[in-house]
Amino acid sequence: MDTLYRYGLLWLAFAWYMLTATAQTQPDFHTVSGVVRSEDTGKGIAHISVTVPQEHVSTVTNADGYFVLKTRQMPQRITLSHVGYRTKEVTLDRQTQNLEIMLKPSVVMLTEIIVNSGDAREILKAAVAKIPANFSGNAELFRGFYRETTRKGRRYIYVGEAVIDMYKTAYNRPVAGDRVRIDKARRLLSPNAADTLGAKVQGGPTLPLYVDVAKNVEYIFSDAEMMNYDYRLDTPTAIDDRPQIVIDMRPRLTVNYPLYFGRIFIDRNTLAFTRVELELDMSDKAKATMAMLVRKPVGVRFKPKELRIIADYVTQQGVTRLNYVQSSSVFGCEWKRKLFSSNYRVTAEMVVTDRYPEATPIAGRSSFDSRSSLFDKVELFEDSHFWGKDNIIEPTENLLKAIDKLKHKLQKDRSE
Repeated sequence: MDTLYRYGLLWLAFAWYMLTATAQTQPDFHTVSGVVRSEDTGKGIAHISVTVPQEHVSTVTNADGYFVLKTRQMPQRITLSHVGYRTKEVTLDRQTQNLEIMLKPSVVMLTEIIVNSGDAREILKAAVAKIPANFSGNAELFRGFYRETTRKGRRYIYVGEAVIDMYKTAYNRPVAGDRVRIDKARRLLSPNAADTLGAKVQGGPTLPLYVDVAKNVEYIFSDAEMMNYDYRLDTPTAIDDRPQIVIDMRPRLTVNYPLYFGRIFIDRNTLAFTRVELELDMSDKAKATMAMLVRKPVGVRFKPKELRIIADYVTQQGVTRLNYVQSSSVFGCEWKRKLFSSNYRVTAEMVVTDRYPEATPIAGRSSFDSRSSLFDKVELFEDSHFWGKDNIIEPTENLLKAIDKLKHKLQKDRSE
């Protein structure tokens, strides 16, 4: 234990030296921060897209509505948008930090309800057919922030974070050519043996590749897959002040794998996908386990309870691209010879923070394996300057408290 501790100190000292030396050569960056609240309730709004107009820089708000946006040049304006709220453009003057921004709920005019006279299935098929026209026709490189957390009951027992590079081929090309590379990462985990997670579920840094349903059409939008669902038009809404067709989907047939319930948001004018929300059908636990579970130790019974997926898109200058994804799994683990089971919630999310039109493919040997987890690949370390100029998703208050507790526990164990 002492040898590992000394090795860790030497490694941290070396990492600090390298990061300090690198920081001296890095250009300065500007920080814009604040909280976004609903004008109706005064509560913070999660997953608000915060972008700099005409630039390829963005982030999203955390669960409490807070955001931090870092840019190389001081932005004059930022734009905020979300489902069900009016898009707002904020002019930045002298104050760029600790902003408090209020968003008004959007109101869809009564005339928009005429869309309900259409056929939901045909509208969805038309949107799929227009993917090559609405989405990027060129290969692109994205930089993103990825975070995964595990809660046992109400306690956080693991936090992993990474800055990733994501190479995406044109949307008329197969998803097999897309790659994710980890640039830098860190993790904190509970040292208590009793907090060990009893199973590994779907997720990981490659999440944005297969959850991008506009690119990975076979996931739920192939002709054969669409036959398994019923579709109906729901109440229309607005995103970025643009009217949206909202389609509700639910399983129609019984097949040998689990299906989803979902809501699909489609831009009424362009038929571009703007948001997809999916919830796995839990009526057959064996099928749900097949979709969620990657592996588990011998002697552990896996009990699936919930799987929700969100894929968010943003349209800039007439081209739609992936902006944010989230996967949230809830399950129980029952150990043989133990009286009580443990409930876990594993959440993974990724936001695109920068985009580079000139893209060089990521080599297969440098890419992250979809069968691996960030937990398995990242050595435990802590450095307050780790993120530097990269954009992140601001941690929620509960997550900050959990990180502090984990740090304190780790420091206490090392001192002993």
